[in-house]
Amino acid sequence: MSKDTATFRDNNTGTEIELPVIRSTQGPAVVDIGSFYRQTGYFTYDPGFLSTASCESALTFIDGKNGVLQYRGYPIEQLAEQSNFLEVAHLMLYGELPTEDELAQFRTIITHHSMLNESLRNFFQGFYHDAHPMAIMVGVVGSLSAFYHDSTDIDNPRHREIAAHRMIAKMPTIAAACYKHSIGEPLVYPNNALSYTGNLLNMMFSVPCEEYEVDPVAEKALDLIFILHIDHEQNASTSTVRLAGSSRANPFACIASGIAALWGPAHGGANEAVLNVLEEIGDVSQIPKYIARAKDKSDPFRLMGFGHRIYKNYDPRAKIIRRMCHEVLGKLGNNHGNEQLFELALKLEEIALKDDYFIERKLYPNVDFYSGLIYRALGIPTNMFTVMFAIARTAGWVAHWTEMISAKGQRIGRPRQLYVGPKKRDYIPLAQRK
Repeated sequence: MSKDTATFRDNNTGTEIELPVIRSTQGPAVVDIGSFYRQTGYFTYDPGFLSTASCESALTFIDGKNGVLQYRGYPIEQLAEQSNFLEVAHLMLYGELPTEDELAQFRTIITHHSMLNESLRNFFQGFYHDAHPMAIMVGVVGSLSAFYHDSTDIDNPRHREIAAHRMIAKMPTIAAACYKHSIGEPLVYPNNALSYTGNLLNMMFSVPCEEYEVDPVAEKALDLIFILHIDHEQNASTSTVRLAGSSRANPFACIASGIAALWGPAHGGANEAVLNVLEEIGDVSQIPKYIARAKDKSDPFRLMGFGHRIYKNYDPRAKIIRRMCHEVLGKLGNNHGNEQLFELALKLEEIALKDDYFIERKLYPNVDFYSGLIYRALGIPTNMFTVMFAIARTAGWVAHWTEMISAKGQRIGRPRQLYVGPKKRDYIPLAQRK
């Protein structure tokens, strides 16, 4: 990265300062304002940090204008077509695609870390029977440091690596246990003979009294969804993990903070919101009515699953997952009594892709539109959608956490504020107040 400068001039005082401009390998350059307050006495103001680069990262690159998403420089299209989730997780953690031996070793490590401490199984019984699975997941993941405190020395590279492996490995086991607890079925142990996503499906849907066979289409679909959701740059949950990590909190607490941020409906709950909208529409005959409502600026109704805050073009993940969605619905669409819902979704997709209003505003179906449909076809209940998201995103979170802790000069995050409260005032004794 090469450095240049940008000039700031204060018209009130005539003060003029030079600020370093840091060029990125791809994407916008950044103005380094680290010394801005010291030199000018001003804070910068950027609600939501929409124009602020909070860190350096070599993990994920997004070009929203052109619909580009890359992990460690590799286009998401290539990884989705040719790779698998554990290979991409290895890429995110270590920076390079693994050799055959490295991938086999990594797969073995993850597989053999998938068991939970037996005392943790009892921990689930402390949650109310109808607790939301995300509430359980936040609590259980946060408790892991009490069970695996042999890998919480964040200054030890080996400890960081073991903690990362444990988080990636145990998250499907925790997720499946959250689901089983919510429906009153016994928890299922991991099966080391199965793939990462095959194991998750087995732990969620098998029961001790009968054989369960993992459907290869379901297994493939979940693996693809997980690849697409591993990371998405400095989103709310990833930024939360980094901010918590900057305080030198243990890695399990940091990931729990990310899960809590992901739980928000504006973040990880988007695909659940898509299903809610489809159920509200109810029937294909009602689509024109709801399309008209979506176009009406005075109507608060939002057609969830269309457009994206970052992508001002087609969401590259949506192009990939759309094909898988149609494959899943073609094979499993008649399962679980959702035929009418799927017919409605496909018709809505067809209309939106041809409607000038949506085309002109680039309101294309996004990844959340399709992932919710796939989850529903696989028999995954709506309250587990964000849990699935958390499993995939954990690989990205631990990669960001590891990158941040390893960085030189890492400091605790401490945003400032624009204070708009009262000026200094004196305390008035209670008896004198009116």
